[in-house]
Amino acid sequence: MPLPPRTDVAILGAGLTGLAAAHRLAQKGVDFALFERLPQVGGHAITLTEQGYRFDRTGHLLHLRDPEVRAEVLGWLGGDVVEVARRSRVYSHGVYTRYPYQANTFGLPPEVAGECLLGFLRAHFQPEPAEPPRDFEAYCRRHFGDGISDHFMIPYNQRLWGVHPREITAAWCQRFVPLPKLEDVVAGAVGMNDRELGYNAHFLYPRLGIGELPRGMLEALPTQAREQVHLSASPVAIDVARRELHFEGGHVTRYQQLISSAPLNRLLSLMELPAEVQRAKELLRCTHLYYLDVASSAPCGNDLHWVYVPEARLPFYRVGCYSNFSEEMAPPGGSSYYVELADRSEPDLATLLPEVTAGLVELGLLPSAEALRFARLRRIDHAYVIYDHHYYPALEVIRPFLEAAQVHSTGRYGGWNYSSMEDALLFGREAARAAAAGLTA
Repeated sequence: MPLPPRTDVAILGAGLTGLAAAHRLAQKGVDFALFERLPQVGGHAITLTEQGYRFDRTGHLLHLRDPEVRAEVLGWLGGDVVEVARRSRVYSHGVYTRYPYQANTFGLPPEVAGECLLGFLRAHFQPEPAEPPRDFEAYCRRHFGDGISDHFMIPYNQRLWGVHPREITAAWCQRFVPLPKLEDVVAGAVGMNDRELGYNAHFLYPRLGIGELPRGMLEALPTQAREQVHLSASPVAIDVARRELHFEGGHVTRYQQLISSAPLNRLLSLMELPAEVQRAKELLRCTHLYYLDVASSAPCGNDLHWVYVPEARLPFYRVGCYSNFSEEMAPPGGSSYYVELADRSEPDLATLLPEVTAGLVELGLLPSAEALRFARLRRIDHAYVIYDHHYYPALEVIRPFLEAAQVHSTGRYGGWNYSSMEDALLFGREAARAAAAGLTA
C-alpha cells in the first residue's frame, strides 16, 4: 500500500508494542498507520530458520500475569503454545546450582557456600543504613552480603549489562532481582528449598518460536487495519511542530498523535531538539550484544531451559536451549541454542567458536565438539538500557518535551527501560488509549 498523506495516529515500530497499539486503535475505530523500518513485523521478537533449526533473537519467553493479556496472546497464537515450568541453573565453580543463586548455594564448594551464607547473615542482621544504597553494587552487598555479591551478583551483572554494577543505579532492580527471605537462604544453603523463586518460574512459549506471536497479531488485525501496516518504511525526519513524518523520496505523512516504540535515542535523532533535550539525549546509554545461534546434530545433554554463567573464564554469561522450550525448534534428534557473549567487542568466530564449544561440552549441553553442526554470529544493537546515574535526570528532561509534542514514546526501548514481553503489550495498549484520548482533547 502507498504511504498515506495523513493519519490520525502514526505508529513507529511493528514490534509487540506497536502491534498492540494497532489492535487497540482498530478496536476503537481510530484511523492509524503503522510504519516499520524492517521488511517484517516483530522487532526483536522474530524467529529465524535454517536447515530445519529455529532460532529467536535469544530467549523470548511469555510471563503473563494479566488475565486479559493472556487471553489475547492465546487467541493470537491460536492456542499453539507450550506451558513450561522453568528449569534454569547457575553454573559456577564447576558445578550446577539452582536459580536464583542467592537462595540456592547448596552444592557449591563448602568454602564458597559458607562464605555466601555467612555474608548474607551479616548483611541481614546489620542495622538499616541512614540512606538506601545508591548503586547496584551497594544494593547487592547490602541485601545479599559480600559472598553472594562477589561470587555471582557483581560478576554476572557486569557480564550481562556490559558495565560494572557500581555504574548502575539501584532503582531499577526491585522487580527483577529476587530478594529471598532469611528462611529461603538458610534452606537453600542446606538443600531444602522446595519451590522455584523469582518472577519467571512459569512461562508460555509458542511451539514454533516467538516469531509466531507478532505474525499472529498481524493476521488478527481487521483487513482494513492490516492494510495500514507499512513495512520497509521508516521516516528520515520528524517535524514535531508541524506533526509530519518525512520519508525518503520526499513523501510526507501528517499525523495528530504519534506513538513510537523505536529506541528513544534513535527517535530523538530524527527531531530538531532544544539544547537541553539534546544534552539529555546524549546522556542516554545502552549496550549492544553479540550472541551465537548454535545448531547441534545431537539432543541437548540435559533438560535445562537456560543457564547463568558468572565466571569470566567462560566466554558466555547465559546459554539457553530453544529445543528444550519446544521440540519443534530443531529437527528430530537435534537441538538449538542461543549463546550470549560477555565481551561487547566484535568477536572473531574462528577463534571464539572452539572456546564456546568447549564451554558447552563442559556444561553438558553438547555431548562432544563433533555434535556442533553450525553456529551463526548475531548482533543486537539495543540489548539493554543502562540505568546509570544520569538515567532519571535525562528522562526528566526528555519526557516533558515529547509529551508536549503529542509523542508517546513507549515500549522497552521507546520507554527506555528494562521490561518483559507482557509489559510491551501493556505499553502498547496504554499508548493507544492516550493517543485516542488526545484526538478528542
